[in-house]
Amino acid sequence: MTKWTKFPFAGDYNFDVESVKQKWTRLHMGDLEPLPQEPQLLQAWAHFHNGEFYKSMTLGLDMGLAGLNVANKAVCVYATYLEKQEATRQALFAEVAERAEAQINDQPDNINAYYLHAYALGRYSQGISVAKALAQGLGTKIKTDLEHVIREQPKHTDAHIALGAFHAEVIDKVGELIGAMAYGAHKHIGLTLFQQALKFNMQSAIGMVEYAHAMLMLEGDTVVSEATRLYKMAAHAQPIDAMERLDVELAKTELED
Repeated sequence: MTKWTKFPFAGDYNFDVESVKQKWTRLHMGDLEPLPQEPQLLQAWAHFHNGEFYKSMTLGLDMGLAGLNVANKAVCVYATYLEKQEATRQALFAEVAERAEAQINDQPDNINAYYLHAYALGRYSQGISVAKALAQGLGTKIKTDLEHVIREQPKHTDAHIALGAFHAEVIDKVGELIGAMAYGAHKHIGLTLFQQALKFNMQSAIGMVEYAHAMLMLEGDTVVSEATRLYKMAAHAQPIDAMERLDVELAKTELED
């Protein structure tokens, strides 16, 4: 396997099994992952929250079905923020989507299996172009999965963010009319999803960043000042772990651009 890029802020986060348990609710405000009891699985999550994504993935995969959510999330975060090679990034997202699809068949009540399947497909779609992904039917799969997550867990912040991004990206690529008729994408639904996400988790830097992206795609120059305000808020958020740190750094990059 290709050597993974190291988390650039290694050592800034030092979670272990006990501290992960103690801070679980705050750490998982976004995905509402149930608190596991197995020490090995908690250790895999500790690696994740410390930015040791490769260790998190391998330990999670070693546990089989029980460890797939942490393994798949570790791969998704790593591929999104740290992998430099586009081909490798796309291969990682494809692997997660394949594993999560099989997981859904084995664990149909595992809500984050649907979320991670949709997330991986969404990022994969961005890599091959949203228009091409829609033509391949991936958009329908993403939307169906995320809507299922929100029906089952109405306060799943991350699913609201991802579904809001879906609506915005579809409209940005094919327009409001075709987006609505062919893919069920609507501007007001997308923006409302972001607003709901930030009500559930006001500390979500990625929620602010993706909301700003969506606003700019859907409204253009008229919302530059509001989008900038959201980027600034995200850039000043206080990250609790490695994933949130990467979100905050992304916001800082957006401001520089």
